[in-house]
Amino acid sequence: MGAGKHSRRPRIALLTVALVAVLSVFAVACGGGRSDSSGGTATTKAPAATDFGTMASPCGSGDAKGATAQGVTDTSITIGYGDDAGYAGAPGLNKEMSDAMKAMIKWCNDQGGINGRQVVGKYYDAAIMNVSNVMTEACSQVFMLVGEGWSLDSAQEKVRVACNLAAVPTYTVSPQFANGPMMVQPSPNPADYYGAANAFIFAEKHPEAVKKAATMYANYAATQDSTEKAVIAYKQAGWTFLSCDQVYNIGGESNWTPFLQRLKDCGAEVVYFSGSPNPNFQNVLDAAKAIGYNPMWMLEANFYDSNFAKWNTSGNGDNVYVRMTYFPFDQADKIPAVAKYLEIMKANNATTGLLSAQATAAFLLWAQGVKTCGANLTSDCVIGELKKVTSYDAGGLQSPTNPGANIPGDCGLIVKLTGTKYEQVLPTMIGTQACDPKYLIKLTGPVVDRAKLDSNRISQAGQ
Repeated sequence: MGAGKHSRRPRIALLTVALVAVLSVFAVACGGGRSDSSGGTATTKAPAATDFGTMASPCGSGDAKGATAQGVTDTSITIGYGDDAGYAGAPGLNKEMSDAMKAMIKWCNDQGGINGRQVVGKYYDAAIMNVSNVMTEACSQVFMLVGEGWSLDSAQEKVRVACNLAAVPTYTVSPQFANGPMMVQPSPNPADYYGAANAFIFAEKHPEAVKKAATMYANYAATQDSTEKAVIAYKQAGWTFLSCDQVYNIGGESNWTPFLQRLKDCGAEVVYFSGSPNPNFQNVLDAAKAIGYNPMWMLEANFYDSNFAKWNTSGNGDNVYVRMTYFPFDQADKIPAVAKYLEIMKANNATTGLLSAQATAAFLLWAQGVKTCGANLTSDCVIGELKKVTSYDAGGLQSPTNPGANIPGDCGLIVKLTGTKYEQVLPTMIGTQACDPKYLIKLTGPVVDRAKLDSNRISQAGQ
């Protein structure tokens, strides 16, 4: 595919409208109105040392006081974050999110906190299966959840909604949480919309291969829902899925060869895989190599992971493609927000990865809402301010999304793993993303029906 009509730099062409919206929102925020996305002031002033790309830092000194809510005092705001690092089947699962949260909390507190209140982080390890228990703890301990991500988040919702605990998560999985109340996320993943830029641009580059696609996913709700949504959207981009889906045990398999042999016998030339990089997918790639099967693998953004890349010394992962709406880290010289993210992570010895960058975006979004609320800090105020944000790009770290309406953006790119390095392959012009309104797919079907959305697109399934 040529870079022509699809390639867009983060501040031109189809994204111009998004930038205008960002600038407008910021202007209101400066006057004490809504919180904002990217700040939009880089064209009128040199960025301060604390700016995050094009976003003015939401952190700094102030005189906000008052115990206005649980977890809020004259001097501090206690938030909860967490991952599934304790899951025995994948030790350290998604730990990079919590690394990022620690780094961003320190970055913010070094500037004076938010309106003068220091941010205090409380860590929760759900280990996948314990999400209801950690949510019960958080309900009585923190002001809000920020930058957390729990794979089995459907199991948390009854508890979270009952205790009115608001969240600005790194990611959502289940339709219950992805369309849940009291929740705003920087990279929306609702049950009823899907950003399919990757599916379209990959199909243009590999039109024959996508006619012989297959899926492979774990036998639990998170990966099943993600796969079902992807299949619906990819079909609209011209993909055809063969009748040879492979469903594996989330805890892993003693022998992966039969799964790969079935895909090979089926003739699948590109496989959409849903799960985690380590150890399951690494074992899948090893098993595929052993039987001489080398399809193209289309993966979700959590596979943009430095540890996974380091593992690929054998080259077994050289046919791995990852969909992204965040800019790759090797483009730091072109994208100031990426450079700032890497600077903060390096200063705190934090693991980098897509989920780490997404947690960073979640923290920044939340912090803007807190700043706007000032002394009268409540979660209702924060969520109310964030619901006004219609274009958010975390200072240029990602392409714009619509957090307030819980709708993804219509841009994306694809990176390919070669050896231990990811490289952008689509669009071909580095530092750009492919954008088109048709890439934003309105979903229908069982995965949407299960969400039981009301007239405001809020899920009633987990309540």
